Amino acid sequence: MARTLLTGSAPRAWLTVALLLALLIGSFVFVSRLTINNAPEVYFPPGAPAVVFDRQLRKHFPEDQVLIVLFEGAHIMSPKFFRALDQVVHRLRANPIVERVFSPTSLDHIASSEDGFVVEPLINVKKLQAGSSKAIIDRLESDRFAPGMVVSKDASVVALVVRPRRLTDSWQSVALQKNVLSAIHAAGLSGNVAGVAGQVALDVAELQSLLHDTAVFVPLTSLVGLFLIWWLFRRAITIVMAVVVMATVVGGTLAVIAIWGRPYTLIAGVIPPFMTALTIALLIHLYNAVAHAAHAGATGVERIERALQDVRRPTRYTVLTTIAGLLSLGLSPIQPIQTFGVAAAVGMVLMYFVVIVLLPHLFAYWDRKAWPMARGSLGMIDWLVRHVARVSIRRAGWIVGVTIVLFAAGSPWLFQVRAETDLYRFFHPQHPLIQSTKLVEQKLTGVSTLELILDAPARDGLKEPRRLQAIRNFQHWLGSLPEVDRSMSMAEVIEEMNWAFHGENPDYRRVPADRRLVSQYLFVYDGRDLYDLVDREFRRARIPVNLRVDGANEIKAVMDTIRTHLKAHPIADLQVHIAGLGRLFADQQELLITGQVRSLWSAMGLIFLILAALWRSPKAAALCMVPNIAPVVLIFILMGMVGIWLDVATAMIAGIAVGIAVDDTIHIYHSFSKHRSQGAGTVLALMRTYRHAGRAVVATTFILCAQFLLLMSSAFVPTDEFGLLTSVGLFSALIFDVMLLPAMLVLLRPKDAVEPAARAN
Repeated sequence: MARTLLTGSAPRAWLTVALLLALLIGSFVFVSRLTINNAPEVYFPPGAPAVVFDRQLRKHFPEDQVLIVLFEGAHIMSPKFFRALDQVVHRLRANPIVERVFSPTSLDHIASSEDGFVVEPLINVKKLQAGSSKAIIDRLESDRFAPGMVVSKDASVVALVVRPRRLTDSWQSVALQKNVLSAIHAAGLSGNVAGVAGQVALDVAELQSLLHDTAVFVPLTSLVGLFLIWWLFRRAITIVMAVVVMATVVGGTLAVIAIWGRPYTLIAGVIPPFMTALTIALLIHLYNAVAHAAHAGATGVERIERALQDVRRPTRYTVLTTIAGLLSLGLSPIQPIQTFGVAAAVGMVLMYFVVIVLLPHLFAYWDRKAWPMARGSLGMIDWLVRHVARVSIRRAGWIVGVTIVLFAAGSPWLFQVRAETDLYRFFHPQHPLIQSTKLVEQKLTGVSTLELILDAPARDGLKEPRRLQAIRNFQHWLGSLPEVDRSMSMAEVIEEMNWAFHGENPDYRRVPADRRLVSQYLFVYDGRDLYDLVDREFRRARIPVNLRVDGANEIKAVMDTIRTHLKAHPIADLQVHIAGLGRLFADQQELLITGQVRSLWSAMGLIFLILAALWRSPKAAALCMVPNIAPVVLIFILMGMVGIWLDVATAMIAGIAVGIAVDDTIHIYHSFSKHRSQGAGTVLALMRTYRHAGRAVVATTFILCAQFLLLMSSAFVPTDEFGLLTSVGLFSALIFDVMLLPAMLVLLRPKDAVEPAARAN
């Protein structure tokens, strides 16, 4: 910004106020249109082959996400309970969001009849009589499909499984769960509810955690930042300006997401505290420069111009390097990570514009009072920085040597970092969702699912007994896998028809060898459950599989095992595809790792180029990269040591850390280069650098760490781990900047350098 543009005039100041208000109001308008949606499908790349195939699949087959409600209690096998449960079923069937409701009163049961077989409700509430609990239990236990699906094998738990139509956002999941619980309450069964689980419940729990953390940590991080600004500078104007700037930057960043048409997810939920922390850090650099100018005797416009001369250039490059780190996340195939990176990068541009371009006009006009001298809080920071830097300069060889040894000792932990995502690990063990999920897995079946899609060569091809028997043989093998809880196929339903047609003789619970008999069974069948497993043309079928494992890598291992088996043992002449949420989830993990590697290398490459342009020296740029790559390595060492996974929540850490950590390096090296260009030797230039820039570097790091450490109090594990890893990265970056960087500069100085001033220090 040119000197002549900063006048300190009233018109300029009020014009700036008007512009800030316009930005605030405009941001509020767009943010009010922001869509909050953390549904699974927003994380899947829309153009990925598996996603495209799954979308086509849903035109013929139902969704594979469900809501499971478990009931337990002393009277759940009574006629009264089942009549009430049937009321819930009928009420939910009228809900337009609901596609199917499975319960003992609505599940198809194939039974023998005089004419062959009949399809009837498993529990017909119209025929129930008082005191028939034993008959109910016998009926449930005798059914082929009910145990493990709508009732536990020991009859201690009954399940209501609600399958929705396609849910387009998390709010529909919330509405569905609310409607189901409302129907249960109206039927008087709330006291019997033992848990709520399933993919829909998982989506609801994630949304609730997202909203809770946003409501708690945005004001909390803001208050902590404002308190620390007051503690450092003791000026009311710094607090007022900080509030205005934070509101503008955070609102503007969220407005970018709304304008882009992307949803506000659990990844985007980190943006408000993240941008708040970075805004506070940038403000402190400006405030510190203004304080230095004020202590030198400058007032009014001159004070602000001197401050801008000190911070404008390094700030410009710190913003650029942070943008580079954030934009590298835009290379991720996971859309919420893309959204975070691009929106936060635009937010950084807005932050620079507001803090460095607009804010000085307000200070030039309204900042008339003196700034407190460096004592108390500021004095402690200055003392700490001077002593740490002095140790680093005097013991440069030791500092570099110890750093190398420590990283060499920690390097084995790098290979212990596990790339894995398990959405159920996002919650602590005592969370209601986790407790409910454990109960479902203990009493019924695993909640993670895969779908095997079978395509026959022609219409009615799946009526062929040879193919049906091959499907049953494959199911028997599938059931032998320790990771598989259960599977279902159309072949099993046909076996039930054959069994019922032959008077429920166990010897006939098998696929009939006569195709004409199969066709006859299918012609007579008038139930619904079969057509969840095969299309009406009998050309495409699905085998839904429930798994005992929930991690993406574990699911992928099951998929690989299935593919290997099918390659050696094809299912007749059927083509087999693996689909479903489990497939999408496992594929997402592979894309996540690819995106992580790509974004990290891109961030480091862009930052190196920016530093090389800033210093006009590739050698200086390479030197400055060392204390910024080191925190990323340390983060991965820590992840390996404590068992934090590289997942959809932590995949952003490396790109963010390297983008933010380099900010302090730029401020320090810029000041060092300026003093060197003025004739100071290496040691003297370092001491002068840390006397001036050191305060802002330490203060901003402490404030950023304090704000991110607050996130560790979250009960939502991704927020907790993001706060921990970001804080570790920032604090270690500070250590490397104030200890390793000066040590390297001293060791690399010219051998013939003579610095008498160094001895005076």
